[in-house]
Amino acid sequence: MNFFISDAMAASPETQGDALMGFLPLIVIFVVFYFLLIRPQSKKAKEHRQMVAALAKGDEVVTNGGMLGKISKVDESFVELDVAEGVTVKIQRQAVANLMPKGTIKGG
Repeated sequence: MNFFISDAMAASPETQGDALMGFLPLIVIFVVFYFLLIRPQSKKAKEHRQMVAALAKGDEVVTNGGMLGKISKVDESFVELDVAEGVTVKIQRQAVANLMPKGTIKGG
């Protein structure tokens, strides 16, 4: 009977400290994931939203499909791109991947 009492008394105060130390690696992993994955991804998404909102006529852009074109018309949801002489493509604003420097089309 003596061995049961000693185990119970030893387990109660140390269990709380062990539980905290058990959660510490999980907390550290979450913090690492936040700074290496979640935060940069949300920052990149915010920059893309700002870039899409600032699209204007005459900007040269690259779409998600890799098509390079010059914006000829901007609507609320869609953008018309001039990809070649006499060829216009209508795409969603969110499909614009990057804004290119002026003169990129003529240089290519």
